[in-house]
Amino acid sequence: MKLVLSAGSLYTLPLETVFELARETGFDAMEVIINYDFQYRDNASYLHDLQQILPINSLHAPFFELDGWGNKINQLIRTADLAIETGIPLINFHPPSWIGLELRFWRWLKSIADFQEQIGHNQVTITMENMPCMAGAFRTNPHFLGPTAKMIEFLRRHHLFLTFDTAHMGSSRANFLTDFHRFYDAGVMRNIHFSDYGYGQEHLLPGHGILPLTRFLNHLRETGYDASLVLELAPHEFPEELALIRESLREIFDYLCVETRHAEAVSGIEQRSAVEEVQAR
Repeated sequence: MKLVLSAGSLYTLPLETVFELARETGFDAMEVIINYDFQYRDNASYLHDLQQILPINSLHAPFFELDGWGNKINQLIRTADLAIETGIPLINFHPPSWIGLELRFWRWLKSIADFQEQIGHNQVTITMENMPCMAGAFRTNPHFLGPTAKMIEFLRRHHLFLTFDTAHMGSSRANFLTDFHRFYDAGVMRNIHFSDYGYGQEHLLPGHGILPLTRFLNHLRETGYDASLVLELAPHEFPEELALIRESLREIFDYLCVETRHAEAVSGIEQRSAVEEVQAR
């Protein structure tokens, strides 16, 4: 299992700094969200430069308007083409919102018979992300394909894979493990976004919300899942000072290593602990 950091977790910092923090902490790779940094530059060269710091495991298609990237259809196609050009193995995108009247995007998605062939050209894995419910008493999901059964059916029918987001799924029900296993058993899961949810807020640090995340990691390990686990937090979950951000990242990385039995990293944790103990003496 690859332990990956989403660059969106620290989007207030320069991307190069986030990559360096992830490398120093021990993460295997990065997930990069296509944002305003990608409007007016040679994006392939930019990603190649970042890949010299740490590998990029996935790209997240834009979820807001960017100059030169067109509508949601164009954004998805362009993200896939950029991943192919730079050797990035996976992309992720959000399904259309019915409350946002994204009907054209929805009709286009339904017209694609095989996303892996037609959009990924069998060179990059195309995944769609499950989306959160709105906070409130009724927990309405404002996106098409909100129900788990409908999403599984759509993914299978259109040869599309899943990025499973724990916070998004947890927004509809705190004990989301049944839904996780339904997706996993359907054979569609290729990527996981990992964070907590609680009190109407997404992408919290584990323990800052109400989700059974340690139990989830234990279930994940028992399934034999061997793809990517992406830590995707909100920037406000971190302190402001760079040294303290690094320390916080290391703590959560160590937690992920222990719970997923990330062998080499666990060995590194044990060695670091031994050194710290000697130094303390």
